[in-house]
Amino acid sequence: MRLSIGHTGTNTHYYVIQSVTRAGKHSSEIIEKLGTAEEIKKKYHCKDAEAWARAYVKELNQKQKDTQTKVLVPLHTHLQICSGQQNSFNVGYLFLQKIYYDLHIPYLCKKIAEKHKFTYDLDSILSRLLYGRILFPSSKRSCYQQAADLLEQPNFELQHVYRALSLLAEESDFLQERLYKNSKKLCTRKTGILYYDCTNYFFETEDEEGLKQYGYSKEHRPSPIVQMGLFMDASGLPLAFCINPGNTSEQLTLKPLEEQILRDFELSRFVVCTDAGLSSAANRMFNNVRERCFVTTQSIKMLKAPLQKWALDPSGWHLQGSDKTYDLNQVEDNEENLNKVFYKQRYMEGYDEEREVSFNQTLMVTFSLKYKKYLRHLRQQQIERAKKFLDHPKDLDKTTQNNCKRFIRKTSVTKDGEVAKKTVYSLNQAAIEREERFDGFYAVCTNLMDDPMEIIDVNRRRWEIEESFRMMKHEFKARPVFLKRDDRILAHFTTCFIALLLYRLLEQQLERQRRKGSFTCENIVHTLRKMRVTRLGDAGYVPSYTRTDLTDALHDNAGFRTDFQFMTDKTMKGVCRRSKNL
Repeated sequence: MRLSIGHTGTNTHYYVIQSVTRAGKHSSEIIEKLGTAEEIKKKYHCKDAEAWARAYVKELNQKQKDTQTKVLVPLHTHLQICSGQQNSFNVGYLFLQKIYYDLHIPYLCKKIAEKHKFTYDLDSILSRLLYGRILFPSSKRSCYQQAADLLEQPNFELQHVYRALSLLAEESDFLQERLYKNSKKLCTRKTGILYYDCTNYFFETEDEEGLKQYGYSKEHRPSPIVQMGLFMDASGLPLAFCINPGNTSEQLTLKPLEEQILRDFELSRFVVCTDAGLSSAANRMFNNVRERCFVTTQSIKMLKAPLQKWALDPSGWHLQGSDKTYDLNQVEDNEENLNKVFYKQRYMEGYDEEREVSFNQTLMVTFSLKYKKYLRHLRQQQIERAKKFLDHPKDLDKTTQNNCKRFIRKTSVTKDGEVAKKTVYSLNQAAIEREERFDGFYAVCTNLMDDPMEIIDVNRRRWEIEESFRMMKHEFKARPVFLKRDDRILAHFTTCFIALLLYRLLEQQLERQRRKGSFTCENIVHTLRKMRVTRLGDAGYVPSYTRTDLTDALHDNAGFRTDFQFMTDKTMKGVCRRSKNL
């Protein structure tokens, strides 16, 4: 620690500062504000404020040096611990709290409070809902109870949580907009490409009401569901979301949320990338005007016969960086060609009568031997499972696109013009051969005129938004949903969205320190949940978790440490203060 002297006008200010390292960058932070020269002279009855301040800093450094050598904590073998006293606390949330404050969410809560005039602490409630969604995902009641597990205790009641949910639902659009703008100060938001996808979440109820409606469940559960649409930018960060009734067609959800982005986020130039389920003609045309474009997956099986014949034709294929034309029948199946991606493209003219503009698209088809082998490997596993059903066939009518039962053919044996009771089941070789025709092929449609392989690479990154949905469903346990009122349901997904943003920012900051992919989502979340400290009476805290490369990276990124052998109350309060940028 050292003394810092600042001047404002005629006043001289004195501060105690120390050097810190955050995300690999060296800087300094204020430990204590001592006041102006006049305030120090008056408070401490001294004539020379600077001399007193330097002596004070020297004393602090000596105390710190003394405590760093050895600490004696009086513990007794014959005394019980105090009844009802909590001695173990989670400190993993402090690394999320650092990003929470970097996003200026407490300021956003203050602005909401000024608008609505309530008395409870919205900042405390929202922060605990976000930390709880990552550290101990559960119901709102359970989250309230487990908030006491954090080092800094909450200062609200359960009734305040449910009141805050209604408020968060009302201010959901405001929070999404401001979080996007605030996050641009922490990282580069690559909004030139936006990925959009939908998924649904089920409820532990059988009653349809409001947003809870029966619809096509991606998990095939016979329960009411609610549908979530999510926009993600090319940096892998969530941008905006919407919640719709479970029986809403997902193709109808893109346009309203995109209009919100155009209006509130002040974005006008971007490429929207979607999967085949969202690639309706209406959605494509909506992104065919001004500076907006689209890249969308195209099902080759759903193409019209002439286009499908062209797409599967083995002749006329190209490789990036080569002027040669290839015939797929002549491409040898070897290691050299395994990672090559062949492509062909076809320009299709059209017209948008509603907007009175041309609607021209390019159909791009790729072929990869590696992708072909992957699909055939999956299909062979499905065929093996289908063979097991031949001995005990049941529910063969309930087949889906990836269900192995689609390869089983049911034949009713007839005798003398009558249908016999016996039914014969066999492998449907014709269905298997029909699917094999499409192995290795992949297609996208776009109105971009860029390099074909660059467009293909843009589409390949859709896996990140699918991973975000997986994280919310599994790690963050966003379903089943236990809430009933529509406003509280919307608030629930608002907290899930913000929690996802907090986690993604933390993940990116860790990646900047280590090689990409060195820490998995499961590893990061598990580590944060296990980071605990144990209180030793009134003396201080000791860590009760395992120090690893990941915990070191978390501390280096945040600029504070909780892994010293012993930490006094003052030290731990300083850690909490630094996690809030105070």
